Amino acid sequence: MIQIGDQSYSLDDPAVLAALIGGLLVLALFVLLIVVVRRAGQSARLAERLASQMGGLGQAVQLLGQGQEQLTGGLRNVSDSQANGQAQVLQAMETRLAEVQRQMQERLHDNAMKSARSLSEMQERMNETLTGSAVKTTQSLTLLQERLATIDKAQENITRLSGDVLSLQDILSNKQTRGAFGEIQLNDIVSKALPSDSYTLQATLSNGKRADCLIHLPNPPGPIVVDSKFPLEAYEALRRAGTKPEVAEAARQLKLAVRHHIRAISERYIIEGETADGAIMFLPSEAVYAELHANHPEIVREGFAARVWIVSPTTCMATLNTMRAILKDARMREQAGAIRKTLRLLHRDVELVAERVDKLNSHFGQARDDLEGITIAAERAGKRAARLDNFDFEELAPEESAETSVMPLAKP
Repeated sequence: MIQIGDQSYSLDDPAVLAALIGGLLVLALFVLLIVVVRRAGQSARLAERLASQMGGLGQAVQLLGQGQEQLTGGLRNVSDSQANGQAQVLQAMETRLAEVQRQMQERLHDNAMKSARSLSEMQERMNETLTGSAVKTTQSLTLLQERLATIDKAQENITRLSGDVLSLQDILSNKQTRGAFGEIQLNDIVSKALPSDSYTLQATLSNGKRADCLIHLPNPPGPIVVDSKFPLEAYEALRRAGTKPEVAEAARQLKLAVRHHIRAISERYIIEGETADGAIMFLPSEAVYAELHANHPEIVREGFAARVWIVSPTTCMATLNTMRAILKDARMREQAGAIRKTLRLLHRDVELVAERVDKLNSHFGQARDDLEGITIAAERAGKRAARLDNFDFEELAPEESAETSVMPLAKP
């Protein structure tokens, strides 16, 4: 129920409901109208403000066009000034680069000449060294061929003489003559098998004993003694023996004689620290040597035990050839030392060349640094020219005031 004055209205009444709804609609329309009016006023104010801003923007665009025209003229002047400055800088740079290039060419030419002279000198030294080595090698080979030819001839003579040993009984009947024969044969074999500076005939040792031949071998084994012994009487008795007792007695005498020679050589010619730890007993007869090795091998073994090696003319030549190989190897080692010395000198020359190449490389590096310095200086000069151009343009700009473009003088 709704009480208005004296009247009461029921909410269930359709007329009352319709009136309430109509009133609400009228109230809503009134509120909406008030809102629309306010929004219209705001829009009008915004339109006026936008129009004023558009007018200011037009004036700013007009001022911007004028400033752009002035800026275009200033940039044209700056571009012309910069082009002139760059042309002058480039001309100066070209002149400096031409001078630097000329100096570099002169230095490179001098260094090339020095390197060429150094290489030429080193090549001449190498050629001289190689030529000397080739000449020495040729001489050594020639001398070796001559000695081989001499040895071949000596072997032929020894073969011919070995067949005539038994026919020399009358000559060798005397011990002194027989000893002289053995020494002469030994001297002949040694002189044909070895160089003259590699042995000494009738050498006297520190104990006062005189050896038939002392061969100067390098350590080890060291100098070795060769002594000639010729037990001819015992061998002749063995050849003349007709019965078994006579053969046995002659064989015993032969073994006694050989043992005596082995003991004498071992005691006299093996000196510790002076000679080799062995010696050689030279038998001038192939027949005696063959008899010992064929029928008396125990004598040979006793000689081995006493470090005395028994040789005949043929085996002596083979032994001396072996010694010659040892001497040749020792001399080759000496030559190898000379070659190593020459190689060390050559290595030093190569090191000098490398040092000079390093110096040349440092010169190239210095020239490269000079070019980089010139490039940096040119860039710096260009930047400074650009700054000067900008300074001139700013000084002419109308926006700048007199206070900012002119430096005031300090009071004294």
